[in-house]
Amino acid sequence: MDDERWARWPEPWAGTNADMRTVVGAIPREVKDGFKYDEIPWRRFPHFHGPGEEVPGRLGTLASPDAEAADRALEELWEHLHHQGSTIAVGALAVPFLLRIAATGLPGLRASTLRLVAEIGRCQHFGDGTREGLLQVAEDPMEAEGTTMCPTNWTIQAARNAITDDLHLLLPLLLDPDPDVRSATAFVLATVISEIQRVSSALHRRLAVENDPVVQVSLILAIAQLAREHQDENALAWARELWSDPDRPPEIRIGAGIAWLCLSGDPVPDELRALLTGPSTDRYSDLFQRVPWLGPVDSNSGLRRCIHEMITPDAPY
Repeated sequence: MDDERWARWPEPWAGTNADMRTVVGAIPREVKDGFKYDEIPWRRFPHFHGPGEEVPGRLGTLASPDAEAADRALEELWEHLHHQGSTIAVGALAVPFLLRIAATGLPGLRASTLRLVAEIGRCQHFGDGTREGLLQVAEDPMEAEGTTMCPTNWTIQAARNAITDDLHLLLPLLLDPDPDVRSATAFVLATVISEIQRVSSALHRRLAVENDPVVQVSLILAIAQLAREHQDENALAWARELWSDPDRPPEIRIGAGIAWLCLSGDPVPDELRALLTGPSTDRYSDLFQRVPWLGPVDSNSGLRRCIHEMITPDAPY
């Protein structure tokens, strides 16, 4: 490769077959719907532990009715496509198929499959519970994968584009009988790139009737993530109304308080500080650990770490 082209990286790669946005965007709908794995250039994009051509076999097993084999395949896909919290190019190629498997495959693996899709479509979040970081989606534009030299942010964009193209598969899952699926669906929907008003309205409608606290918090954070990235000026007042209402359940108030902190750069109001640091908040730690955003922040208590990093960012955790 000539030095001049590398000096101008990544611009010379944009729109080529090394740009995951282009590669994933070129997959025809009939290839995705028909699970035509042979028409996907897997071998050009290795995963974290081997060649990318191994991925379609695991996708096929995940889609099979053999629950034990499908579960093993999903564990391997997590390890190979999201190793140590990072995204890799071939993961974006898998997203359209993972979404279809989630919609039609074994119900017991649906939530975990959806969470994998969402993690492929966002930057690494291990240990980041800050106001700036928790709802952040994009990666540093200059961060690249060593195997393909495709900017990681291009891979994330490719995955997000694929998610947005398949809203017809995702929106019905907000009505799934399994609350873990509804929560994971909100996690995925928070990464969409367009049709923001449509998605946000669907999340708000679900929140109005949702009675599971984990799903309620997930919906609140999904709405806030979309609002933060797409600069919805009404979201800050909406979040404040939720956390400041003493008639709301504590988990909704706590979730909305975290959302408000992520949406605002203002000092923490005394009322919100008292809510989040009060002695009763810790009793919701296990509940919040099931909210998809918080588990990656801390494996023991994402809630406690987020509150600490958002309210006392200068103090060691």
